[in-house]
Amino acid sequence: MTKFTWKYRGNAPIKLRTFIMGYGVTRTLLKKIKYHGGHTLVNGVPSLVNRKLAQNDVVTVILPPEPENDQVPASTLPIHIIFEDEHFLVVNKPAGVASVPAHNRANDSLVNRVKGYYQRQHYANQKIHIVTRLDKDTSGLVIFAKHHLAHSVLDKQLKDHQIKKNYLAIVEGVFSTDHFEIDLPIQRVAGSLVMRQVGDPGKMSITEAWTKRRLVAHTLLDLRIHTGRTHQIRVHMKAIGHPLVGDWLYNPEDRSFPRQALHCARLRFFNPFCGRFVNYTAPLPDDMKTYLANNER
Repeated sequence: MTKFTWKYRGNAPIKLRTFIMGYGVTRTLLKKIKYHGGHTLVNGVPSLVNRKLAQNDVVTVILPPEPENDQVPASTLPIHIIFEDEHFLVVNKPAGVASVPAHNRANDSLVNRVKGYYQRQHYANQKIHIVTRLDKDTSGLVIFAKHHLAHSVLDKQLKDHQIKKNYLAIVEGVFSTDHFEIDLPIQRVAGSLVMRQVGDPGKMSITEAWTKRRLVAHTLLDLRIHTGRTHQIRVHMKAIGHPLVGDWLYNPEDRSFPRQALHCARLRFFNPFCGRFVNYTAPLPDDMKTYLANNER
């Protein structure tokens, strides 16, 4: 049973619904609480969400039980945990592992591995809530929420572009500038379910970049995506003539690296359960370090 308790400290009367939605409880979650075994209490008494609160009323929200993802097999392979508490799990995903199961990778995605970890830890809540995702061949940080409220909170931050993600990428060519921004719309490539391209009428997409290291014919960039479009960094870098090394989809002539050289290195989001912004980092993986070392000036 997952529950949360807050005290109303305001002076003016406020509806219970309004108060708890201020903590990230969405309308969808309110319906699940009402109809699927959850509870809302005021001073220990079950209460409807249109009840008015008075100063110092104690509000308790009990989330409904969450059925585990029965269709997802558990994997015994390990995960690299960067951070964990009762609300969130931040994992460093290796390249070559899909974020979620697919028809051809039903048994060993990151979701499968996290489910296996939850089972080994004997967690009461076995539901897997993946918040952020990476392409199979992109390494780095992925966030999991450990209950429905944590997922709702971060899902809203994602939609509002409040989760900040920075990537390290090795691209072709050497940049003379230390900082630049790409503001180009991205759209689907006609006839392809996967590939994207810059063009109108695409969705507004902004990528900010900082030059971290210059090699003989390549650059290590630190990139922040201000919009979360599919393949955004890969598409933007190709569009400006500096595709990622090893990118089989957007740089198919390059065979110098076995995957797109892209790593989610930093994450920042607001954790409402501790009331502050939190930052997590994942070091550059060995394959990208080796490539940099072998291509120094």
